[in-house]
Amino acid sequence: MASDEPQAKRKKLSKEEEKEERKEKEERKEEVKEERKEEVKEERKEEKRKTPTKKTPAELSTNSLFGMGNPLLDISAVVDKDFLDKYTLKPNDQILAEDKHKALFEEIVKKFNVEYHAGGATQNSIKIAQWMIQKPHNVGTFFGCIGKDKFGEILKQKAVEAHIDAHYYEQEEEPTGSCAACITGDNRSLVANLAAANCYKKDKHLDLEENWKLVEKAKVYYIAGFFLTVSLESILKVAKHASENNKLFCLNLSAPFICQFFKDNLMQVMPYVDVLFGNETEAATFAEEQDFETEDIKEIAKKAQALPKVNTKRQRIVVLTQGKDETTMAHEGKVETFPVLKIDPKDMVDTNGAGDAFVGGFLSELVQEKPLDQCVRAAHYAANVIIRRAGCTFPEKPDFN
Repeated sequence: MASDEPQAKRKKLSKEEEKEERKEKEERKEEVKEERKEEVKEERKEEKRKTPTKKTPAELSTNSLFGMGNPLLDISAVVDKDFLDKYTLKPNDQILAEDKHKALFEEIVKKFNVEYHAGGATQNSIKIAQWMIQKPHNVGTFFGCIGKDKFGEILKQKAVEAHIDAHYYEQEEEPTGSCAACITGDNRSLVANLAAANCYKKDKHLDLEENWKLVEKAKVYYIAGFFLTVSLESILKVAKHASENNKLFCLNLSAPFICQFFKDNLMQVMPYVDVLFGNETEAATFAEEQDFETEDIKEIAKKAQALPKVNTKRQRIVVLTQGKDETTMAHEGKVETFPVLKIDPKDMVDTNGAGDAFVGGFLSELVQEKPLDQCVRAAHYAANVIIRRAGCTFPEKPDFN
């Protein structure tokens, strides 16, 4: 019997060991399970982080983007040299219409096969933003002044076709503003007759309850500097509303003459500006007028960004384009540059609408609260599409991801 005892003990021990071993195995299995769970969790997090969040168009409401400016009916036609000579036009030029050009607008319609497009800088940008967004329609709202005439009716129809919610102040003193684009070969001679666009009145239109409600619905506002020559009080009312409600107010320098001769108006609006757009020539003139003492585009962007601001909850963003050269953006005390999309010079048809298209592309993403680098990418894409076509026109749908 004595010799059998250790053996029995060993059997007993091995059973306990087996039990312990099984227990350890089960525990290890559970640990592995838990570890795998954590890994999967991390993988999913990483996947989410890599995948850009994309807001569905349904999350955008109508009238989210508001624009106010000079509405012009763009009238494009292929003309002959005799027509240019008759009105002393250079083949490739941009001018404001004088008395001698008044008959040109009627003659071009009678004599040539014309195309009409809703134009004017701000309206172009709102139109491009809406095109980039696609649906819902009427995300973009536009205010401006037109005449009660044939061109005004065409302008209203074109706005409907572009799916923007245009509310025009209509008056009878001046005809609807228009811009004749006289095309000969690769050249375009532009003749702008602002007319009614100069007649916008705050008290007659912006202050009306049904119109102001549309302003209040918006979360992003855009006005081109050209409108500073028309209705400063209208701009200030919209800018102050944006600032007081922590919404985004965007302004474009638009032209060197705005920075020079309408400097006081511009600087009254500047404290409310959240996003400032401009190109290199406008930026250089602005820097000179503001005594920045620099011609460096990055320094100009930084100094413009640091100008006094009323709504301190948001730091100003400054976006400066340089044609085919990189785009400069100053925000949160740093300056970034973004290369533009390359294009073969022979594919370039018309660069006139490039600036408006750039802003439109930027706004289309900004109103969807996308990151700033994506706003710039969309801006570059829109400009690249528009310069391949005559006028500020575009294909049926964008191909931007």
